[in-house]
This record gives sequence, structure tokens and C-alpha cells, in this order.
Amino acid sequence: MDTSHKEQPEVLSSEEVYRGRLISVARDTVREDGKTYVREVVRHPGGAAVVAVGNDGTVTLVSQYRHPTVRYVLELPAGKLDPGERPEETAARELEEELGLVAGRLEQLTEFYTTPGFCAEKLWVFLATNLSETACRREEDEIIEVVRLPYARALEMISSREIEDAKTIIGLLLAAERLRLCAGDVAETTVP
Repeated sequence: MDTSHKEQPEVLSSEEVYRGRLISVARDTVREDGKTYVREVVRHPGGAAVVAVGNDGTVTLVSQYRHPTVRYVLELPAGKLDPGERPEETAARELEEELGLVAGRLEQLTEFYTTPGFCAEKLWVFLATNLSETACRREEDEIIEVVRLPYARALEMISSREIEDAKTIIGLLLAAERLRLCAGDVAETTVP
């Protein structure tokens, strides 16, 4: 649906009410169609995630504690964009830092807003193939477990709700489509 013809609402004021290490929160007063309302907005620099698929048809994920969920979450390696960094640079950096891998081929699968009702965070998801090993360079506060599993198993884990992270679900499903992989034939497929 093309909405480019619609006039953008006017932001009458914006007050930063919180600034943290990763996010800030603003209270914006907006006018749209003659109505004025207030919206709270979480601002985030955006991030990139990587679906790392080995030549043997496996995918490498990370398990880490995510405090807002109060549990360990199985997810794609990902990280925030540093100032001036392009999403593909972030993806390559995170692949190396978290998994100790370098991609011979890195291709964008999609980009999306994580929760546009209150958050400005945008994520880019990439498919990494033709992988080679290098040294991990994890940040000091990164406590992660690397989990490598058959792609078919990862897809099953979406259906069984063992994988609940949105970027991971989106990335795995789009990568499977891109690689023409389905749960029944992942094991026999080699990745370009």
C-alpha cells in the first residue's frame, strides 16, 4: 500500500525523558488531521543480525540471557549499529565477534522495524555463507553460548516455540526460502 501521498503528522515538541547507554526515550507531542496527541518513543540506533549457514547445511545461533524476558533466548548473532557504520558492516563485525566466523558472501535478506508502535529500532538481517573461521572477539559483557545445529532442527524449533525471538524467526524463514531449504531436504542440501 503506497502511503507516500499522505501528509506526515507535525511534531510540535519532543522532550527527552531518559538517556541510557543503548536507548533514549522521548515524549513527542504530535498533530495529525487536526488532533493533537502525545507519544512515547524509544530511540535506538538500529542493528543487524546474521543467519550464518555452513556448507554442511547447519546454522549457528547464540544462547544468551535476556533480562527483559528473564530467560535465556536462542537467537541469531546480532548487534547495534555503531555511529557511521553500515548495517552490513555491523553484520560482519557481529559474525566475527560472537561466532569467530568470516563470510565469503553476505547478502541482505530484509529490514524491518521491531516494534513500531513505540520503538524506532530498525533491524537488518543478512545471510552469511561461504564461512571461514577466525578468532572470536566478544565484548567484555557478552556471555553467550554458541549453538550449531542442522537447519531443519532450527526450523522445527520455530514451530515448537523453542525459538521465540522475532529477528531469528524472520531470518531463519527468509534464509530457508532464499536457499530453497525446507525441513525435509536441508540435510542433503549444500550451501553456495
